Amino acid sequence: MIASIKGKITYKTDKFVIVETGGIGYKLGVSTDTLLKIKLNELVSFWTHLHVREDAQDLYGFLDYAELDFFELLLGISGIGPRSALEILGIASIETLKKAIGTEDISYLTKISGIGKKTAEKIILELRDKVGKESKDSNMQGELDALEALKSLGYSQSEARDALKKVPAELDTNKKIRAALKNLGGR
Repeated sequence: MIASIKGKITYKTDKFVIVETGGIGYKLGVSTDTLLKIKLNELVSFWTHLHVREDAQDLYGFLDYAELDFFELLLGISGIGPRSALEILGIASIETLKKAIGTEDISYLTKISGIGKKTAEKIILELRDKVGKESKDSNMQGELDALEALKSLGYSQSEARDALKKVPAELDTNKKIRAALKNLGGR
């Protein structure tokens, strides 16, 4: 199995990158968050997951091990494939996703494109003991409130989520919105 790859980014699309190392180009599926962090011709090191199917062998890359670990937890759930797992990883930080699962916040998970109520319930049921059960707190509700506030100001859900990912989780709702607006103002 290929555990990691270090090389230069020679090609980049909205779904994958090509990493060249040792004269070989490896196609790695990556999350949208990872795509934003890397640049063409940059030397990068990825933790990898090789997904073998009957008709294909796909390689997925992650900048940190915690992201790979959570990706593999998601793959252990029936009905969640690699592309869905990457979509889930792309919507929020791992800490926020774990908090949503730990607090059994189905509404947060169903805001992900392609994740319905049954799949969100399955994710919570299968992962809540692995990520730690948490009491419902205002921080998770603050995240949802900030997301809804940004959407009401005309930003798309993906723009709002990307901006909120860059905001410290411990801020109250109003400060989260202000910080996210500053992030969105610089685009």
